[in-house]
Amino acid sequence: MTKIEFKSMVSSHAESLKMYALHFTHDDEDANDLVQDTVLKAITYHEKFKEGTNLKGWLYTIMKNTFINNYRRFVKISGMVTKSEEISSSNLVYSSTKNKGENQFVMDDIREAMAKLSEEYYVPFTMYFEGYKYHEIAEHLSIPIGTVKTRIHVARKSLKKSLKTYAYGIQTSEFVSMDY
Repeated sequence: MTKIEFKSMVSSHAESLKMYALHFTHDDEDANDLVQDTVLKAITYHEKFKEGTNLKGWLYTIMKNTFINNYRRFVKISGMVTKSEEISSSNLVYSSTKNKGENQFVMDDIREAMAKLSEEYYVPFTMYFEGYKYHEIAEHLSIPIGTVKTRIHVARKSLKKSLKTYAYGIQTSEFVSMDY
């Protein structure tokens, strides 16, 4: 098969390639680019195509691999390069240096709020926070599972109330808003 015959065979699949590309990109312009890349690769490597093979399947495979490679490249580049105007104010907290003195005050307030909990609420809450399951806590404390859930809920509610000053702060909002 000549290169010209191969080009015309590939061109005859352009419409179905476009539909397949839209499946990946969900954008008309990106789909056109993907079709163009696929056709270019198919024509460039036409000697690798074996006559009698399903041309449409071969083209779809090229397209899928091209899309995956482009996606991986995009993720890798966007992960390394971040423009300063793209950083939202909520993400600035993650890139800024923490004030260790301020963190100490926060931790002191958390410890104080935890100390105000009576033992019947403190123990199940800390066990749950450490990763124990409800049934394990109930078994350890020899109380019904419903009681464990209630005590954890009451402890959480009490801590939220005691630490409401930090409701919008990163350090304690993650700690306080554990609504499982």
